[in-house]
Amino acid sequence: MFFLYKNLRGSALRIRSTAVHRKITAAVCVLLGFLCLSTPILTVRATAEDLQAEAEARKSLPVQSNDIEDWPVGPSIGAESAILMDVDTGVILYAKNIHEKCYPASTTKLLTCLIAMERGNLDDMVTFSRDAVFSVPAGGSNMGIDAGESLTLEQCLYGILVGSANEVANAVGEYVSGSIEDFVALMNERAAELGCTDSHFANTNGLPDDNHYTTAYDLALISCAFFQNEMLCKIGNTARYHFEPTATQPDDFFEKNKHLLITGEIPYEGILGGKTGYTDLARQTLVTCAERNGMKLVCVVFKEESPAQFTDTVELFDYGFNNFQTVNVSENEEKYQIESSGFLQTGSDIFGSSKPILSIDPDSYVIIPNTLSFDELESDIDYGVSEGNHIARINYSCHGTYLGSAYLNAATETAATYEFDTGSAETIDIAVERTQDDPDSSTTIFVNVKKVLLGVLLSAGALIVLFILRALLANRDKVRRRQNHIRRKQRRRERLRSELDDFDF
Repeated sequence: MFFLYKNLRGSALRIRSTAVHRKITAAVCVLLGFLCLSTPILTVRATAEDLQAEAEARKSLPVQSNDIEDWPVGPSIGAESAILMDVDTGVILYAKNIHEKCYPASTTKLLTCLIAMERGNLDDMVTFSRDAVFSVPAGGSNMGIDAGESLTLEQCLYGILVGSANEVANAVGEYVSGSIEDFVALMNERAAELGCTDSHFANTNGLPDDNHYTTAYDLALISCAFFQNEMLCKIGNTARYHFEPTATQPDDFFEKNKHLLITGEIPYEGILGGKTGYTDLARQTLVTCAERNGMKLVCVVFKEESPAQFTDTVELFDYGFNNFQTVNVSENEEKYQIESSGFLQTGSDIFGSSKPILSIDPDSYVIIPNTLSFDELESDIDYGVSEGNHIARINYSCHGTYLGSAYLNAATETAATYEFDTGSAETIDIAVERTQDDPDSSTTIFVNVKKVLLGVLLSAGALIVLFILRALLANRDKVRRRQNHIRRKQRRRERLRSELDDFDF
């Protein structure tokens, strides 16, 4: 039986070029299933019914975010664990067992692709080793790439995110780190950098392994980093990708995404991408990102039964977009604003204009429930910040639940540009510019006040030094003349006294 499995596995990996070949591959997998299974079909059906019953029972599991006072009540879903997080702020809108360790299955590949994008070049060629191809099971997701064939890194990312190809994830790991083992170590290192504390990755693709696990919270952190990359969003939101034959890969085939919110089979506005996953132990896992109303949310669903992983995600997105809003901090905060007073202003220009020494970052915002107003939020200020011109961070919360933060910035000195006629400033030096074609055209004067003042001060200093030197020289000449006059007078007196001594009175 093992010999038959090995031979059929090797054949299945290489058959993919035509629709007929794909049917043959499917038939081979079915044959393997019948050869390996010794239990009756009725048992399989009973197991499926049991799984659905377990999913139904999981709907009664507590949703921790529902315990927050003044918080919108979230939906009851069949997933074992789920989270809804704002990508830009990290605010958690919905939490159900988010720190429970689960098997992520192929959603692991989001971390694999994130590292590849951070460390690789999309045009580089990735060559498939025998280990990358044959270390994955034939029955799992694969594209049937042969050892020795090559794809660009960009094509590999499409193969991983659209086709969920396990051997491609391995090849990418070898491309980045030289070996699969070293890449897995890098995965754990990168996850820790992103704040993951309850995760351990044992492979590049999420195949079953007791030491390969994460949590909904940790995977949401990884996903936030993933969906902040525009190229990864583009690749991860592709419904179907065409692999054309090349000199290093001879076959022509398509890969279709299994994520129904990406393919549009379950329509939803604002989808930015995602990744599916499945193993017998993990059951259905799903990561999805969507954007509406100025909010970019990522949803992670662990241990659910198909197709409820998609309907759960839709329910959670609806819950988030309908019950929460973004609020700009600088436009609403009054407690920490610095009022206009002369000694708290800086950057005065020739017109007397100035800006506050301290100001709230205008791009900072919080996520708050529609049931609350900004004035009702709790806040505290953290001075342990020393990045750039940030001198403090204001943290906002609702009954201890983090809602976002804003930086309190010190004013930076920037070269001011003043416009006395028309046109836009493109330099900070003093200049008068006219177009070559029309010497009589309007003139734009650009003034750098700092340089002008510096020039005036230097000139004044030079003049003062010159006057001092001149005064010193003049005084020295005067002193010399006076001393010469005194000496001449003394000599005359001495000569006169000598002459008088010659007479005898």
